[in-house]
This record gives sequence, structure tokens and C-alpha cells, in this order.
Amino acid sequence: MEYEIRPLLAKDEPILREMLYQGLSSIGNHQPSREILQRPEFAHYADGWGRTGDTGFVAHDKKDGSVLGAVWLRKPIDKPDAPPELAFAVRPEHRRHGIGSALLTQLVRANPHESTISVSLVAGKPVLRLYERFGFKVAEEGPNAIVMRRHV
Repeated sequence: MEYEIRPLLAKDEPILREMLYQGLSSIGNHQPSREILQRPEFAHYADGWGRTGDTGFVAHDKKDGSVLGAVWLRKPIDKPDAPPELAFAVRPEHRRHGIGSALLTQLVRANPHESTISVSLVAGKPVLRLYERFGFKVAEEGPNAIVMRRHV
């Protein structure tokens, strides 16, 4: 499959919501209701996308334009000293084809100054190995988030 990667734009908030849902759907063994996206702990990843500091990329199928995956960084609005939170999802049917690696490569190259990120809800998931391949190491572990750092 041929795909292209482009930067996320302010108008891409619906894409972020869909990718957030795809990521949440891969946690556990059940498909959550889409209403889960309205919960504050998840909504903040996409609400008002395009503010200063928001950065990320989306992968589209070259043939039909469908969204395959996205990766983005966002500083928490209520914690200015906290590291940016990473959100990352690839549609299940497109996983294990290098799209996630390509997206993460774009993000790391475009943001070389970001050496600390916060990753939520991924403890024990295989995606941690992907982050580790990019030089991130677990620095702190909490009940719902892992802070990872890499030396730049």
C-alpha cells in the first residue's frame, strides 16, 4: 500500500478524534462507545487542536485518501511544566506495515528538541518497544501514564 504523510492542521481535529478512538479501541477486549471521546481524560487530546505547540502528522492512503494513522504531541494546558503528551494510533488493519514507524520518525525529526514525552495507557503494550527503538526510555511510571525520555 502506498501512503503519504503530512503535517496535521487545525482543521484535522475530526481525524484526531477518530485516531484517538482507534487507539482506545485497541485497549482491552471490548469496543467502547464513541461517547468515551467526550470524557475529559480523552477529549483533551483533540479538543481545540491547532493551538500553539500542537504538532503531529497523519498518514493517508494515496489511492482513496483514507486515514491510516496519526501521531501527535500536545502540551497539557493545565500543567505548563509537564512534558508534551504523545498520542499515536494506526488503524488495526494497517498495523505492522511500517506506518507507525514512519509516523514516529516524522514526529521525532520535526521535533528534535522534544526529549521528554508523556505516554498514557500503554503500560505493557508492544508499542513501548517502538518508542524504545527511537531512543525513548521509561523515566517514570504512574498508574495511567508513563513518562519517557530520550537523550538528544
